[in-house]
Amino acid sequence: MVANPVIHIAAAPSYHYVGDLAAWFAAFLGARWVYRRRRASVEGLGRQTAPGYFVSLALGAALGAWLLGSLNTLRDTHPALSHSIAGALAGAIVAVELWKWARGVRGSTGGPFVIPLALGIIVGRLGCLFAGLADQTHGIPTSLAWSVDLGDGIGRHPVQAYESLAMAAFLGVYWHALLRERAWATQYGFHAFVLFYAVQRFAWEFLKPYPTLIGPFNVFHFVMIGLSVYAFLWITRGRARPAFA
Repeated sequence: MVANPVIHIAAAPSYHYVGDLAAWFAAFLGARWVYRRRRASVEGLGRQTAPGYFVSLALGAALGAWLLGSLNTLRDTHPALSHSIAGALAGAIVAVELWKWARGVRGSTGGPFVIPLALGIIVGRLGCLFAGLADQTHGIPTSLAWSVDLGDGIGRHPVQAYESLAMAAFLGVYWHALLRERAWATQYGFHAFVLFYAVQRFAWEFLKPYPTLIGPFNVFHFVMIGLSVYAFLWITRGRARPAFA
């Protein structure tokens, strides 16, 4: 039985775009901090890459975002095209790794992106929350005390806030470790980010009404398994290089 929602949110589809703009601005501020405070990592990235690296990254992110987002929502009762940050991350990783493989780049190049990405997700997910049901990222009904009403009078898990808070916790730990030159942050920062993101996102997917593929698992469960394996292999093989953290 679902209790009356405790938190009523004045949601509107347009807030999604506001959230996107705020997420980009937050990511920009994060990138600016990295450029000023972690100049060596940015310069290391520049030495090992070329314009094609960033073109591949952008194209992979766009393709992954729309392909995986739509693969999920087109299977819903109300099919629609959509995009996904998880898909963008997966697509960008595949495209960049292919670019690196073709050019013989063997080290990690993702370190400078960790803080901007984390900030973008933290802020962007809140935009998804305030976009309401139209955003199609809402949670399943619940009777928990912090359930939210997104406009239909049903209390739901605020899964977008769960993810935002989880990534904020990671960012706090990572930032603290980075400033103190902890090995895991300087050597494997990007892959630690990917692993944490995948694990927490895997958990929240059980709280969403997405169509399933196999058993209780939806499209993004399998995407998160793939990202976890990718990050775990990088970390355990010790292939990341401190210069790009």
